[in-house]
Amino acid sequence: MQRTPIILGIESSCDETAAALYGEAGLLAHAVHSQVAIHADYGGVVPELASRDHIRKIAPLIENVCATAGHPTITGIAYTRGPGLVGALLVGASVAAGYGMGLSVPVLGVHHMEGHLLSPLLEAEPPAFPYVALLVSGGHTMLVAVEGVGRYRVLGESLDDAVGEAFDKAAKMLGLGYPGGPALSRLAAEGDPTAHAFPRPMCNRPGLDFSFSGLKTAVMLAIKSGGRTRAAQADIAASFQQAVVETLVAKCARAVRAAGMERLVVAGGVGANASLRAALAERGRVDGFALYFPRPAFCTDNAAMIALTGYLRRTQMRPGIVPAEAVPRWSLETLVPPASAAAS
Repeated sequence: MQRTPIILGIESSCDETAAALYGEAGLLAHAVHSQVAIHADYGGVVPELASRDHIRKIAPLIENVCATAGHPTITGIAYTRGPGLVGALLVGASVAAGYGMGLSVPVLGVHHMEGHLLSPLLEAEPPAFPYVALLVSGGHTMLVAVEGVGRYRVLGESLDDAVGEAFDKAAKMLGLGYPGGPALSRLAAEGDPTAHAFPRPMCNRPGLDFSFSGLKTAVMLAIKSGGRTRAAQADIAASFQQAVVETLVAKCARAVRAAGMERLVVAGGVGANASLRAALAERGRVDGFALYFPRPAFCTDNAAMIALTGYLRRTQMRPGIVPAEAVPRWSLETLVPPASAAAS
């Protein structure tokens, strides 16, 4: 008798350890452990510390989600194969291979960015294909035309720092510590977003690529020229955030028009930014495109999106003893659709 598909998802690409279970009924359980406290003293992620903490936390998290879901019969395992920190990825890959062998179930390594692109499908009212996705995370900023599972076309991406990196570096210059993005957004709420005329990078030229290095330089110069008081720093933070938001909104609107699509999805950790959400919602009302966000818990790295992606790609899972594969750099456009239309 064929068993109901239930996929265990494992995420360990950077500084969150996560596990989740996904089946025909949807998301059954998920849990995330953040390493923020571990890396805070260093001002950023320390790869060796990240890997060691993944080792400590992954098995208890898997036990947690299995207990929460009532110990269902797992039929397959999906883990983040890349991109990410190679040591961190290898922890999840090794655990997935070991569990797959121990449970005699097939295993599949999935693309972390594909998980983000598909994460809105976890919601009660998911977007229909096709849609344009803005992927904004600590390590990636890109606009992608999503035509179906495994059918992705990169429309534009950052030529230097990702948005999340720009937030973190601007926050570090302001002395806000790590992680910088949320701290900068809180400080920005106290400031005047029109206080500084920071550049809106690459908005006055054609194309859909991004660049944030010049904006970071403008922040540094503003701090050096008098950004020492709390009020002055709040104005710098607010002006920086406004410049980033307006840049992203302008590029998103341009991408939706260029792709000829009517839906925009925003995914990745920066997608939880309240100012960005409000500005995109307003632009969507004006331009007439529908806007979709995963809930904030699924904007940051999580295993729910990995389990979902594994479920949609379950026909590609490999039975038997599989190697623990980690791919720190992996192009999204190398992915292909699942073999079975039923799985997509």
